[in-house]
Amino acid sequence: MSPRRKRDEGTSLFAEPVEPARPARTPRVVAGIDEAGLGPMLGPLALGFSAFRADGHVLWPALEAIATQELREDAEKFVVADSKIVFSRDARGERRLERTALGFLSLAGTLAAPTSGAELFENLPADLRPERVWSTEHWFAHLPTELPWASARAEFVQSRLALARALEQADVELLEAGFRALPVGELNRSFELTQSKSGTQWEKTLPILARLWTRHASEGLDLLVDRQGGRMRYKAPLEQAFPRARVSVSSESELVSEYQVEEIGGPRWMRVRFAVQAESLSFPVALASCLAKYARETCMRAFNASFAALAPELVPTAGYVTDARRWLKDAEPALAKSGIERSDLVRGR
Repeated sequence: MSPRRKRDEGTSLFAEPVEPARPARTPRVVAGIDEAGLGPMLGPLALGFSAFRADGHVLWPALEAIATQELREDAEKFVVADSKIVFSRDARGERRLERTALGFLSLAGTLAAPTSGAELFENLPADLRPERVWSTEHWFAHLPTELPWASARAEFVQSRLALARALEQADVELLEAGFRALPVGELNRSFELTQSKSGTQWEKTLPILARLWTRHASEGLDLLVDRQGGRMRYKAPLEQAFPRARVSVSSESELVSEYQVEEIGGPRWMRVRFAVQAESLSFPVALASCLAKYARETCMRAFNASFAALAPELVPTAGYVTDARRWLKDAEPALAKSGIERSDLVRGR
């Protein structure tokens, strides 16, 4: 399926062979969750999320004056698509990703508008913070001192104002835009408990699910989560995550698994779907993908800067397995100087 193909965030994702029944009530809030960095050997895992009060609007068409899936329009609009499409390792790709992520972050209210890399991570709500404070990370002092780090400040301010106007004119309200970023040490401790990447991903996604449910499900929430791995059935983990709710299965297939979650004796309810390539199907998931990628790339910039201070000749790494192995070999002298524990640097899975 083409990543450009647009879908209605308020309807079923796949019409074949049978479209799942629509809920009796229409949700007012559409939301999405996606990750960046599940596969690398170095650097954090980031989980992005976003939520909009859309009242039936299909977001890509509703916001077409300011947001696009097309890279060729990146000079005039925010590119909201799979972060693998939005980001490239050059000045234009960095600017494109930052403009999208920081533009929406600065308007959401989940974070106070961050002006530095430290604020980007320290201003996270308490329910989204890692186990240890960020300042204990070896690269924290090397985070960008000013945001944006890839765009001109004046240009960013203008584009942010244009985004605010476009949201208002489209009668769309941005309720949430944020991320969780999990340092390697925390990931390794979770891997020991879950014995799987997918188990850790689910565990670290739960605070976001709980946040969206608590804050928005009383209006009716339509939540789409990008599915990783081969899991098709989520009823049992959803029942464990929401013990005061009734969970029913609408459909379970290789492409999408859909559930209705209704609070017993309360007003909250949501439709939650776990779908393959969800970032190509839903604006909130595509934005979540960009938010997660921006958080991870900001961390990796600081990671590389921290080791450049020890060994200026060290070639930076993005942290993915093949290049991470090259980097670990090249960085042996710097690692010896750093005193960093391997369990806080290299993922066990």
